[in-house]
Amino acid sequence: MRKTYIEAGKIVTTHGVRGEVKVYPWCDDPEMFYDIDTLYLDAAGRRPVQIEGVRMQKNMLLLRLEGVDTLEAAAALRDQVLYVHRDDIPMEEGEYLIQDLIGLEVYDADTGRLYGKLTQVSPTGANDVYHIRFADGKERLIPAIPQVVIETDPEGGRMTIRPLPGLFEEEETAQ
Repeated sequence: MRKTYIEAGKIVTTHGVRGEVKVYPWCDDPEMFYDIDTLYLDAAGRRPVQIEGVRMQKNMLLLRLEGVDTLEAAAALRDQVLYVHRDDIPMEEGEYLIQDLIGLEVYDADTGRLYGKLTQVSPTGANDVYHIRFADGKERLIPAIPQVVIETDPEGGRMTIRPLPGLFEEEETAQ
């Protein structure tokens, strides 16, 4: 089931005396916070808070939140997880949230064979790498590139791939 409110980061401490909070972002692109107006202080979306200001400081975010204008108010939010509504996350066509990919069944584009389930996504810089757990318990890796990943359907719970020659070589020789 796809979550409506996505964990976006955690408030780790305060910054200054005017109520800014320092946030450790839990996303690929922390700059997405510049495009978001509302965060939520709970996973059900019942406690919205407006973002009044965003700054980057090294690998952290400094946020100014509506109604949080003192050091004490900011300190009360320490260790608070911040959530963002799924629809507020800026994404391009063909981009997916990692949590929507985990658990997809992975099929061969040509034979329809079920390889296994996608269990993890590892960023490598050039492209992500998908970890697939086969029925035999072994994990195999595929590059998340258009030549390999033919179709991704999170709503349908499946991904279709065309492995590069030799990618699953030991699997093929065992048959």
